[in-house]
Amino acid sequence: KNDMATTSNDNGSSSKSDDGTGKDSQQQQQQKDNFRMTGGNWHGGSNDPTMAELEKEHEEITKVKNIARIVMGGWEVEAWYFSPYPDEYANQDTLYVCEYCLKYMKRTKTFKEHKKTCPHRRPPGKEIYRDGRLSVFEVNGRDSPVYCQNLCLLAKLFLDHKTLYYDVDPFYFYIITEVDDEGAHIVGYFSKEKV
Repeated sequence: KNDMATTSNDNGSSSKSDDGTGKDSQQQQQQKDNFRMTGGNWHGGSNDPTMAELEKEHEEITKVKNIARIVMGGWEVEAWYFSPYPDEYANQDTLYVCEYCLKYMKRTKTFKEHKKTCPHRRPPGKEIYRDGRLSVFEVNGRDSPVYCQNLCLLAKLFLDHKTLYYDVDPFYFYIITEVDDEGAHIVGYFSKEKV
């Protein structure tokens, strides 16, 4: 006979209570509380005091997003999270990002001028895949550190717990693009640590 009752947690997973009442045990409730305290993110709470303090510090720093939106290519997109752009670019209502070289700018005029003169029309690195208009570029973080750092800063606007910003040397970045007559437009990316 099974004396366990299944209950559904706030995070969508199921757990069992041993008393058959369907109520969470103290340990299960603690896990749920840890999950809630961290905003439902993947790592949950930490029992290590040093790690818990770092998580708390991270949460305080990143609680308020510092850039409201970005303009990139022909798109205006609302940012979701804080990203550690340099102070002179942080706390902007709008940050302008070149879709080809990922240079970021504060002013519309600067952005328009840059778009006219930017020599890049695709990510740096080598094209490793092409199927019709879809193309993938492999970019070595060591060979193109500024591009990769800018990519990480941009991605952090949409990922709450991204931690890679500046130490890009040990990574390869795979940039997925849609290609047209104007160039290769970024639609996504992923990174992989070098072995």
